[in-house]
Amino acid sequence: MKFSESLKKPEDFKNVYRKGRSNADENMVLYFRNNGLQINRIGIVATKKTGNSVVRHRLTRLVREAYRSKEGLFSKGIDLIIILNKASVGKKTGDMEESLVSLAKRHNILK
Repeated sequence: MKFSESLKKPEDFKNVYRKGRSNADENMVLYFRNNGLQINRIGIVATKKTGNSVVRHRLTRLVREAYRSKEGLFSKGIDLIIILNKASVGKKTGDMEESLVSLAKRHNILK
């Protein structure tokens, strides 16, 4: 990822959840908040409701790849949290890209 890092600290997640905005589709929920930095930070959440650890890890890899391929479209200086729904199980990278871009368009966080 060119200009992105991972969200790791629990307080960063809490700030995005409390002060950020969200929107959802059938595959995922996207929270975002401006962070005032020159980089984007991304956090991906797949709960046990989505499946076992193999399924959850596969989903996070798909979303990370979908974000990486469309990273140039996103504005700089935002924190993103992507929460995966059970409906996202079995989807392909292209489906995740479409969901991610459509949710980003709703939030007006694309360049």
